[in-house]
Formats: sequence, structure tokens, C-alpha cells
Amino acid sequence: MSSTHPPFRASDGDRDRAIDELRDRAAEGRISHDTFVGRVDQALRARNRQELDELVADLPQKPTFRQRLTDTVSSVSEFTTRLQSAWRKPRLPRLALPDDDRPRYVVGRGSACDLVLSDLTVSRVHAELRREGDGGWMLVDLGSLNGTRLNGWRLVGPARVKSGDEISFGDCGFLVTSDEPS
Repeated sequence: MSSTHPPFRASDGDRDRAIDELRDRAAEGRISHDTFVGRVDQALRARNRQELDELVADLPQKPTFRQRLTDTVSSVSEFTTRLQSAWRKPRLPRLALPDDDRPRYVVGRGSACDLVLSDLTVSRVHAELRREGDGGWMLVDLGSLNGTRLNGWRLVGPARVKSGDEISFGDCGFLVTSDEPS
């Protein structure tokens, strides 16, 4: 003869606790709305405590006070680090895109260049800005030793330049601006 007892019938309090647990996990975003709705329906139809326990057994556990505190400290620390990094980031000098009719501007260390940069990482004839037919600008590296970069990427061919882009010739960086009215 087996000594197992029949499962206890689920009370309204048992159902409420299971539904509260489901609601809390849904509010935390730990279960989807569809999962929540389906399991609430199952909780309302559950015949015993075991069926209710099975509905919440696989739910992610509530974070403990220690976990919430650790997560909060981590978030504040990450924010502080990003803020300090942004504060220390060097302010780039501005490079205004020309608004005259010239189709080409050469950048380099040589005295014949339109924009002369005296930094030794800049080649004599480093890069050029070319005006396109639509009035936009293309940046082209002219075989420089230390490269031309657009938003951190080294150019391997012509690239479109717009206001707000960061460009660098060797170690000389600039923030592109446009003096055109908005």
C-alpha cells in the first residue's frame, strides 16, 4: 500500500500567490505578456498546489537585495567611467568646409598645400577635399604614409564628408563643420 497522500486542493490564497509571482516577473520584463496570460489562465484552472508550483518553478528568481545593490553600484560606476572618459576626450579643432567655388583643396605639410599642417605625421601632400557636382565633399587620401581617417576608419578610397564627421590626417584630427545656413 502506498503512503502517498493526494495533492492538496489549491486555495484562493495559493492561486493569488502564484498569480502575484507571475505578475511580478511580467512587470520586471522577465516573462513575456503572452506567457503571463497563458499561465494566469492555467493558475485559475489549477486543481492543486502542485500544479500551481509547476507554473512558477521555472520563473527567474527575484533579484536579491544584494544583487540589486550590486547592479546599482555597477550602473553608477559605468556611468561615472563614461562621463570621465568623455570629459578627458580632447576637443577637436574645427575644420570648416569651404564655401567658395574651388573644386579641390589639398591638405599636407608642403607649403604649396591649401591647408598646411606642420605635424610630422602628415605627408607633404597628404589628402584632398574634392567638391562633388551636388555641392557635397569627398575626402581622398593621396598615398600618405600615416593615412587619412574618417570617423576612425582609415580611408582606402574616396569617402563622402559631411558636417559633424571627424577626420584626421596622420595624428592631426578635426571636426568637420559647415558654415552654410541651416
